[in-house]
Amino acid sequence: MHMTIHKAVLPVAGMGTRLLPATKCQPKEMLPVGYKPVVQYVVEEMVGEGIDKFLFITGRKKRSIEDHFDDDPELEARLSGKAEAIDEMDYAGRGIDFLYARQRKPLGNADAVRLAAQFVGEESFVVGFGDTIVYSRRQPGVVGRMIEQHQQHQAAATIAVWEVPRDEVRKYGVVQPAGAVADDFAIADIVEKPRPEEAPSNLAVAARYVFTPEIFAAIAATRPGLGGELWLTDAIRLLIAGGARVRCLRLQPDEQRYDIGTPMTYYRAFADFALRDPQHGPAFARYLREKLDRESL
Repeated sequence: MHMTIHKAVLPVAGMGTRLLPATKCQPKEMLPVGYKPVVQYVVEEMVGEGIDKFLFITGRKKRSIEDHFDDDPELEARLSGKAEAIDEMDYAGRGIDFLYARQRKPLGNADAVRLAAQFVGEESFVVGFGDTIVYSRRQPGVVGRMIEQHQQHQAAATIAVWEVPRDEVRKYGVVQPAGAVADDFAIADIVEKPRPEEAPSNLAVAARYVFTPEIFAAIAATRPGLGGELWLTDAIRLLIAGGARVRCLRLQPDEQRYDIGTPMTYYRAFADFALRDPQHGPAFARYLREKLDRESL
């Protein structure tokens, strides 16, 4: 009988420099996609898979994330009895807890996860990057299936991956399958931002992980890598080298990763979620069609 995984660590300390000046005074995780901030999609995805305790690893200029997940009695009182709503989950009513730890310097995503050791204790836990939405209409979703596979195979780490064009592998961590690739599979290696001609596959990490606490010893043994930072990829390589079981779960063709890291990826995410909006999506689609028919942009 497996213990249910109910804790998630969300690193949100990145600088967002490729989205300046939009990120000069607000975190990229708080940029709106449709009319919700990016990080709210990440939290709602996790809550839908049974996660009820969140630790945000924050940094300078990230206070608005903490404010966003606080209760807002004044706003709720003002909207009481009106047609408008805040349009978010009743986190307190569902027993969902939000905790925060600060990463003093941006020393890498493995350093951010290292700060969660006391929070997770002896339990397995999910890691999800707060600037990346994983869209799925499936039940269970990506994280739910990762938790199932992680427990079934008693893995030390389970990683979500998706197929990317070969010329884009340099942007991601990329896995080397150990044998045939299925919906879930074991890996023999993982490399951070390889050159396309050296990449072991075109299966890129999709910013969702499940770890046992074994990851903390691996992070402690990890040396600084690309850019002088501590990378989760390198810590996972140490797990594999030590004989630990590391597996991947592949996103299905109708599931998508949205990395809100560059203007183009942000525009795509905003357009896709606006078009999916049940209330305003059809009208927005008509507007776009008319605009594109009328004008050469």
